[in-house]
Amino acid sequence: MAAPNRLAAHHRYLGILAALFAVVWVALAIAPWHRADWALENALVVVFVVAVAVTYRKLTLSRVSYTLIFLFLCLHEVGAHYTYAEVPYDQWWQSLTGSTFNSLVGWERNNFDRVIHFSYGLLLAYPIREVFWRVVQARGFWCYFLPLDITMSTSMMFELFEWAAAEIFGGDLGQAYLGTQGDVWDAHKDMALASAGALLAMLITYGINRALQRDFQQEWAESLRVKEARPLGEDEIARMWNDRQ
Repeated sequence: MAAPNRLAAHHRYLGILAALFAVVWVALAIAPWHRADWALENALVVVFVVAVAVTYRKLTLSRVSYTLIFLFLCLHEVGAHYTYAEVPYDQWWQSLTGSTFNSLVGWERNNFDRVIHFSYGLLLAYPIREVFWRVVQARGFWCYFLPLDITMSTSMMFELFEWAAAEIFGGDLGQAYLGTQGDVWDAHKDMALASAGALLAMLITYGINRALQRDFQQEWAESLRVKEARPLGEDEIARMWNDRQ
């Protein structure tokens, strides 16, 4: 009964996070600064939340993964409410300390979008790793490299999505969604920060597992061992063709 009880606890925890996120979502859906941009920013959120809801019984993730996903979605909703380029974190900080946060750290632009891109890698790389571990059974080197690879590639895909949306909608909506703030290297920096966040998450995970997992070195070595010595490509096509005869 231990395993079913643990799964029930995970389901309850996910239900609590879902309820909290619903509260955050509704609160930040009220009077956003740019309604059209808010709707565009939430399109992928709806797809993602539905995917989690549909798959959670067959693939119940750890509470760590659900918490990381929850934190990222909450940060994203703040950006969607104000638009990423206009989140007034500087004013919030000034009201608390009397000086702006940008002047404290030497920033010259609104860098909330940069923080979120870094958080994308930092917070979502581990849930991606858990999926690779449990569904694909990636082990050793690959369960650290593949989450980094997926984070980098999806970050690139999102930049292409932003570009396409800006081209399609144009005008103020396109500019608000793109949020480059005049930086021609904005997309490159966003992808680099997402990659850095994912790399940091995987290094932390690597350090914890290396310290606690008894067969860590054996698993790492086994993951890099060649399992199929025969060449594929045209040789494999020939073998499959001969098997059909």
